[in-house]
Amino acid sequence: MSTPTRRPLDVHALRSRLSEKSDFWTEIDVVDITGSTNADLAGIARHGGGQGRVLIAEQQTHGKGRLGRQWVCPPGAGLMISMLLRPERPREDWGTLSLAAAVALEEALRAVAGVNTRLKWPNDVLINGRKVCGILAAVEGGAVVLGVGLNVSLTEEELPVPEATSLLLAGAATLDREAIAVDFLAHFAAVYRTWEAEGPAHVIARWREYSATLGRGVAVTFPDGRKVSGTAADISGDGRLVVRHRGEEGREEVLTVAAGDVVHLRRSE
Repeated sequence: MSTPTRRPLDVHALRSRLSEKSDFWTEIDVVDITGSTNADLAGIARHGGGQGRVLIAEQQTHGKGRLGRQWVCPPGAGLMISMLLRPERPREDWGTLSLAAAVALEEALRAVAGVNTRLKWPNDVLINGRKVCGILAAVEGGAVVLGVGLNVSLTEEELPVPEATSLLLAGAATLDREAIAVDFLAHFAAVYRTWEAEGPAHVIARWREYSATLGRGVAVTFPDGRKVSGTAADISGDGRLVVRHRGEEGREEVLTVAAGDVVHLRRSE
């Protein structure tokens, strides 16, 4: 499979196209290369940067996913977007913002690229069970920096791991990164405003609708190394994963997971 043309993003076109769809974003910048867009915006947040700033990189040299995993993508082949938010809602609600980003991306990709995705708790977007996007949220003082890394035109040979995929490989209707970025940012702004006004309930409901995790067997590895296998039963109101499993004495127990590495189990496992 040949690699499609990877035209650099036009920041002026991005600003113009986005201004027609949303008035939420205050500043959009595109850089050729940086260590991490999340780290860059975190530094801006520490110095008082306001809500609504967006930073997009053509290439990251030290991009990170959850648990410190490296995020690798060839120049121009993906969308590495970070957003600076200053939520007014209580901090206990902030953990649902990565779910809000996943919901907005699912809806944007369906609308603009014609692909159906599913959401894996807590922050992955899947196509046919393979990861096309990862989302990482970080709190910096009174701000949240929300990063999205989307594989757009990667070929099979360029994928960082066999479990990944890209919009190209999924047969997306478009690989226009500007169109995808604009539609996602407009979708997210609308979801975020509702989240601010009404709380996370609508995000949780929509995440449930698009979930690939709920109802299936999962193995959860906690930060302390403990492992539990069970069935993903629900998402709580604050975005935690509810897992039903067999305890040491064989009785069914309910576990609420705030942080952990989740693996979807095959039906036979």
